[in-house]
Amino acid sequence: MGSGFAISFADIEAAAQTIAGHVLKTPLMPAPRLSALTGAEVFVKHENMQATASFKERGAVNKLLSLSEDERRRGVIAMSAGNHAQAVAYHARRFGIPATIVMPETTPLVKVENTRAHGAEVVLFGETLYESSQKAREIAAEKSLVFVHPYDDAAVMAGQGTVTLEMLEQAPELDTLLIPLGGGGLMAGNAIAAKALKPSIEMIGVEAALYPSFHNAVAGADLAIGGATLAEGIAVKTVGAQTLPVVKALVSDIVLVSEDLIERAVNACATLQHTLAEGAGAAGLAAMLKEPERYRGRKVGLVLSGGNIDARLLAAIMVRELEREQRIAAFRLTASDRPGLLGKVASLFGTLGANILEVSHGRLFLDVPAKGVMLDVTIETRDEAHTAAIEAALRQEGFAPRRIYPRGQEPDRSGP
Repeated sequence: MGSGFAISFADIEAAAQTIAGHVLKTPLMPAPRLSALTGAEVFVKHENMQATASFKERGAVNKLLSLSEDERRRGVIAMSAGNHAQAVAYHARRFGIPATIVMPETTPLVKVENTRAHGAEVVLFGETLYESSQKAREIAAEKSLVFVHPYDDAAVMAGQGTVTLEMLEQAPELDTLLIPLGGGGLMAGNAIAAKALKPSIEMIGVEAALYPSFHNAVAGADLAIGGATLAEGIAVKTVGAQTLPVVKALVSDIVLVSEDLIERAVNACATLQHTLAEGAGAAGLAAMLKEPERYRGRKVGLVLSGGNIDARLLAAIMVRELEREQRIAAFRLTASDRPGLLGKVASLFGTLGANILEVSHGRLFLDVPAKGVMLDVTIETRDEAHTAAIEAALRQEGFAPRRIYPRGQEPDRSGP
């Protein structure tokens, strides 16, 4: 095991000893509500409970503790869109090692500020990780700093592989592991560990559909790479030279998940598992939502790899999901402008069991009769059937309701 690979199972076992006491041994939690959602028996490895809320601490600690005294004195430099940056910065400060982090200018503000808060010098450069990487290597050469790669490094890969050591110790019955796939450090380390401990286990990698880098590399495909993804933690254009052979040899499939599935998975983690997942952290669950039949009846381990999600983004995702489920709906009502109209409308919605979230009252629109009024009402309902029943009741009361969809799209009622 490990022949021809950058690391062996023994390296991962050694990493477990090295990082013990520095990194949290996170819980592997049964997830009955996610199991009900997917039809599989789901267990979630909560790496979002680490001090910097991601698995990246494992590889960072293993790498930092492998440095010589001279290297520690000179300091380290890393490039990262966020979680690797925070992990290196946090533990470098703990170990008294100067740290510089180069981050793309597009990095979410929460990750930039968290990295600075851990004491690192932050350099914002470039639009992509590739540009940040080139800049980091320039600075490393100028200042004789040790470059800590986020995934294409043997010590980092070995550190990440300790996730599966813990998972199979906590739940040896697992038969499938779904792991987010960016540059491949997490998957490479864990595939080697998993196959050494349980050769029958199936390893499935999950990429954002906008960044199918490993899919292209393994399948010889040429899908376009790029775009704004919720899963910026795995938005990697170039796979690791050391991780690719491991993925080719030990990973049975690479699943591509769309942005709407990633959104649904982030929302499910928050509302069903009561835990925060960033887009990349929810990728494994997104793959299960894509093909629930594939995993039905299996014992599936998900690595919730990170929980660093912007609060406003999470709020927007949760509201969008309510809109998708038609538990938030907006109606445009037209009626004669008469005293007590608003009271009648509010009373009607109350009787129907809907909660009014917002009302916009317009008299001056030219498409409304001079004695008429237009009301835009946004409500919260129980489910799609409840929303449909409310629409029918509004029509019966003579309000001529028209649905207003997200982004201002109204339903097409031009048909027969």
